[in-house]
Amino acid sequence: MEKNSILVVDDEKNIRLTMSQSLEPLEIPVQTAVNGEEALQKLRKTSYSLVFLDLKLPGIDGMKVLRQIKDSWPGTRVIIITAHGTIESAVEAMKYGAVDFIQKPFSPVEIRELATRVLRREALDEENAVDYFSLIEISKRHISDRVFSAAREAVRKAIAADPAQPEAYNLLGALLEIKDERIEAQRFYRAALDIDPSFKPARANLDRITSWEKKGRIDLGPDSKTADLPDEGIEDGADEE
Repeated sequence: MEKNSILVVDDEKNIRLTMSQSLEPLEIPVQTAVNGEEALQKLRKTSYSLVFLDLKLPGIDGMKVLRQIKDSWPGTRVIIITAHGTIESAVEAMKYGAVDFIQKPFSPVEIRELATRVLRREALDEENAVDYFSLIEISKRHISDRVFSAAREAVRKAIAADPAQPEAYNLLGALLEIKDERIEAQRFYRAALDIDPSFKPARANLDRITSWEKKGRIDLGPDSKTADLPDEGIEDGADEE
């Protein structure tokens, strides 16, 4: 295995080519797959640190691929490729360890920066982390590992480290939605807006969660874009309390 190998899974040839070329400056080996079946075949033969995964795939859909990746290769990080700013069942995707999203169309710089941040996240020392940004990244690492109680604790520490950042409150709200604690989630979305009334992710989440219609978009932050919520809440069964 070559260290930090990346797999790009998308049925659009131009997307695979664009992403492969965009990642070249990182000097990390990149492979591609046109569908879920090919992706799983390659995962069985090669270890990947990171997978860019489009959920809208022919054959085995991306959600099933995501579930199998996190069940069979839990250390592999997954970035969801979204179209038009939305994906179906975002809470379910987050439940299975997808916390990073990139929206089409994207720039080469966005791709590189997101891949670099996700890979660097692995090297963070949780025991000695005290600054806001490290704690946010550690929380996202716990989400990738599906240890949501630890993710919530890390976000709360981030808020304590710097209570003036709206992103942490918004992320905690999303984590509470995973537990189907909708009232508490609203409280943290409002807290984010109290800090910054122009913070669009929290506004989008609050507008959605307080509407009569449950299905909508969940916005995880500036780098995560938006995603659709399922009609029903999902239990926090994968958590390790």
